[in-house]
Amino acid sequence: MPTISSLGVGSGLQSEAIISALMGAERKPVDLLAAETTGIKTQLSSVGKLQSLVSAMRDKAGAIGSLSLWGQTSVTSSDGTIVSGSTTSGAAPGRYSVTVSQLASAQTVTTATALASSSSELGDGTLQIELGTWNGTTFTGKGSPVSITIGSDDTSLADIRDKINDADAGVTATIVNDANGARLSIRSDATGAENGFKITATENVDDNDATTGLSVLGYDAAVADTPMALNQAAGNAKATVNGIAVESKTNTLSGVADNLTLTLTKTTASPVEVVVANDNEAVKSAINEFVTAFNELATYIKDQTKYNASTKTGGPLQGDRTTIGLQWQLRGVINQGTTASSTWSRLSEIGISMKEDGTLTTSTSKLEDALANPDELRKLLATDGTTTGASGFMDRFKDLGNAVLGEDGSLETLQTSLEDHIKRNDDRQAQMEDRLTRTEARIRAQYEALDTSMAKLNALSSYVSQQLAALG
Repeated sequence: MPTISSLGVGSGLQSEAIISALMGAERKPVDLLAAETTGIKTQLSSVGKLQSLVSAMRDKAGAIGSLSLWGQTSVTSSDGTIVSGSTTSGAAPGRYSVTVSQLASAQTVTTATALASSSSELGDGTLQIELGTWNGTTFTGKGSPVSITIGSDDTSLADIRDKINDADAGVTATIVNDANGARLSIRSDATGAENGFKITATENVDDNDATTGLSVLGYDAAVADTPMALNQAAGNAKATVNGIAVESKTNTLSGVADNLTLTLTKTTASPVEVVVANDNEAVKSAINEFVTAFNELATYIKDQTKYNASTKTGGPLQGDRTTIGLQWQLRGVINQGTTASSTWSRLSEIGISMKEDGTLTTSTSKLEDALANPDELRKLLATDGTTTGASGFMDRFKDLGNAVLGEDGSLETLQTSLEDHIKRNDDRQAQMEDRLTRTEARIRAQYEALDTSMAKLNALSSYVSQQLAALG
């Protein structure tokens, strides 16, 4: 007999359809496991989002407990175009009357004689620049002078400018062009009386004329006809703060008061009022951020655990004991009073209360009143007590977040349980798929044997019929 190439030809049965139906029935348990795995993966995704929201709530609660938050202050000025200020942690509230009589300045000198252009040659020699303080015509240096050699190939005004700037002498040279030609201007890099300078110019071939050659770049206030002209003397900023005279080599007054820095912009004859006050806005903003984070968490839990009567379906975490337990723990923190503050014992007393849907709402007026007593408010919210009843509310929320997110926390345990369940399902599906493959192979072999037998019987029947017909 020839080999049967199409299943069912020999028997005349719809073998492929029969095998497909049989295997469909055999596959039902695998399909159920696959559907279960899909549902568990949805739960796992929900738990991941839940962990993220708990983490955000915990971090916002922890931020309210930060000492730096409660130590923040703000600075206001009656004229910020003259005096402005900033504070760092620990600044004490206070009021300051500031009068600015002089701004800090840098010394600037310019060549008195204009040259034809920046390419004009001055001659070779040496420039010595020394930083220090001018007291009238008396100069007191504050360091070693910087010597700059001007070679025969570097004698143009532009070359000398570049040599000065490359010397790191504490000054900067520029070329200024006016109607009469090019002039070299030299300015201190830093402001303050101690950053004045003098320049000694020595020519290799001296013609004893201070108005020609490299000599034109000399500056010494003690010399009556010093070649370079003084445009601006180096000076300290001078001001009075609450009637006390203060000076600074820059226009920034640091350390005038603890952790307070004042920046001077203009001089003025009238005092400017600078006020340092507790920064209630920072605290209020931190509280509002916590309320937002709490509400996002509470709303998510509600959505994930609700039952939709119209579709007869529940959320991914509906009936999950861990999630429902977390919901009750959050409400428990709100409902239990605290002895941390002697003024308030509940959040509702400072304007934070829970609505029927489990989210929080804030009364702006009550919170503003509470902010007027920052010490007691900090105790109510941020006290790290030895017991739950003696702890502040934000400290409790932070502890709750740490507990459920920790290594042995309820959300971590739930996540691990779901991941293990998915792995068991995957392993079981792999085993069942292997069994299904063997089952299908066995059924196909049986139908192939049936085809072969039926083909032989049909051939025999045809032969017998032909012989009987011949006899007749």
